[in-house]
Amino acid sequence: MNSNIRNRLLIILALVAASVWALWPRTVTLRERNAATGAFHDTTRTRVPLKKGLDLQGGMYLALEVDDSKQAVADKAEAIDRALKVVRNRIDEFGVSEPVVQKVGNDRIVVELPGIDDRSRAEALVQSSAYLQFQITDKTQALDKALARIDAAVRQGGGATVAAGAKDTTKSASPLNLFSAADSGKAKKDSTGADTTVVAATSGPFSKLIQPGQMPGEYIVAKKDVPTLQSYLDRKEVQAALPPGKAVHWGSEDLVLGDVPYTTLYVVDARPIITGEYLTDAKPQTDPTEGNLVSFKLNQEGGRRFRMETGKHVGDYMAIVLDDRVMGRPPVIQSAIGTSGQITMGRSTLQRTQDLALVLRAGALPVPLKVVESRSIGPSLGQDSIRDGIHAGIAGVTLVVLIMLIYYRFSGLLAVAGLLLYLLFTLALLAGLEATLTLPGLAGLVLSIGIALDANVLIFERIREEMVHGKTVRASIDEGFKHAMSAIIDSNVSTMLTALVLFEVGTGPVKGFAVTLMAGIAASMVSSIFVVRTFFLLWLNRTRGAQTLSI
Repeated sequence: MNSNIRNRLLIILALVAASVWALWPRTVTLRERNAATGAFHDTTRTRVPLKKGLDLQGGMYLALEVDDSKQAVADKAEAIDRALKVVRNRIDEFGVSEPVVQKVGNDRIVVELPGIDDRSRAEALVQSSAYLQFQITDKTQALDKALARIDAAVRQGGGATVAAGAKDTTKSASPLNLFSAADSGKAKKDSTGADTTVVAATSGPFSKLIQPGQMPGEYIVAKKDVPTLQSYLDRKEVQAALPPGKAVHWGSEDLVLGDVPYTTLYVVDARPIITGEYLTDAKPQTDPTEGNLVSFKLNQEGGRRFRMETGKHVGDYMAIVLDDRVMGRPPVIQSAIGTSGQITMGRSTLQRTQDLALVLRAGALPVPLKVVESRSIGPSLGQDSIRDGIHAGIAGVTLVVLIMLIYYRFSGLLAVAGLLLYLLFTLALLAGLEATLTLPGLAGLVLSIGIALDANVLIFERIREEMVHGKTVRASIDEGFKHAMSAIIDSNVSTMLTALVLFEVGTGPVKGFAVTLMAGIAASMVSSIFVVRTFFLLWLNRTRGAQTLSI
């Protein structure tokens, strides 16, 4: 065996070994840095070489449109374009394999999430505005002073008197630590543990539904009265009667006084001391004492503003408001706070904590979105697609192999051997690109098999012509590969350009088809030209210059 053949065989063996390594499922270790502490830790996950798309393994399909029920949106097309980027960032952070996030028309976003079956979580993830504000709770009793005016506005609008929640005097549950901050200061909640006595303020339709809370700007509302109170707050005349410069937000924590469930309502300064636009990172964490929390970081400008504003409000209560809802109970600002902090999630689950960190990192939606269509694609449909695709592929490949063996005989056998390596190289290339296999991708794979053998057909026909002209077997093989090369390159380059256009302008399944086709073309160039020729050279070396060739 000469050195040329030996080197060729070593290259083929190296490609086979690399392909098997790329396709072998294994556990990988990732080294990640904790954003809050700076410490590094190792996490492990199972690497799946070829992941299945939505049409093969099932998942979620969501269609989103701009929700203009609460605010008018002048240019929906422009708003959708901005929202598309935020939704795509969130889905990327969510860790879904090969998701589809695309704009349809001028007013709709379509999201496809392979392998996801939790509809409520998926909808909350893409709908959440994630608008974060830090607002000081009202300490001027502005709402108390405006209650008579608000009650009059409710009566003027036809409001009915609703019975207030049952009176009850009980010790409140021990307060939850809702916020702690690092860098240049700390913020903690009031922990006096004082008894809370629920007493009706007045007898008006609005005022009798709210009771004073433990801290400035906090009010308590019986859970059964929340829909009624919210209906009042939604009225334009009531909004006009609210104290100027103040905003009203519901709290996220519920409490039970006696046997009666209550929720909280907060009155805060309308102007936030800072918003989430300065946030640069957010990470979920678990603390042994504080439970689940989200650590966050602000950029340099945000840290400067936050430090300056919190320095002005030392001793005041600061509400952490996400999407117009106060996260937990507002803490007391004990000193100026800098670029880092923590939002403690109380009794929230780790998954909800992770989702909050995710949407904060991805940014706030420029406009509210609503889900206009939502459906689950079951795994059974995916299994049917896989089965049908495999059957079609086996049938097509079998016919091609039979034709090559019958028509080209021994040379066809060498081409089929090269085809097996072609399939291995193609799948390994897809795995290396972390591509997701879809039903159109399977179609592209089957099509590229035909393209791979088409190159061998061109070579074999040229070898036949050279042998008819009286050349030796070795000379005919050399001339066949040499003169067929230009036609093979031309056809593969034109197909590759078409696949590139499909990949650039296409979305979802079209991209999957294009990626598989391009990978197949690249692998076919190696298998049909390099591998099959190596087989011919090895055969010639073994037969010591055969005088005839079965072709």
